[in-house]
Amino acid sequence: MKLVMVLMLAALPLYCYAGIGCDLLDDVVNTTINPDVNVTEYIDSLKGFLPDEETEKAFTFMKECFLHQSRESLEKVQELQQAIYSSFWCAQY
Repeated sequence: MKLVMVLMLAALPLYCYAGIGCDLLDDVVNTTINPDVNVTEYIDSLKGFLPDEETEKAFTFMKECFLHQSRESLEKVQELQQAIYSSFWCAQY
């Protein structure tokens, strides 16, 4: 779980650097972190971005991992997310 989270958050500056979809990516990350969104709602909101069943299973697994975290851990992930968005690499976007 920690590896998935680190890889996902490490990719944010690169995605922002490309200049495409930062708002969209921000919405996906916030939905992933949000404990009030269940797996079904999460997958339904991402249907247009899931090309196959394997990708859907991976996103389902990732959402379930976040649902098993404490609120404190999720708040820390949001703080990390904001630190990344405020970083040198994303600041220009």
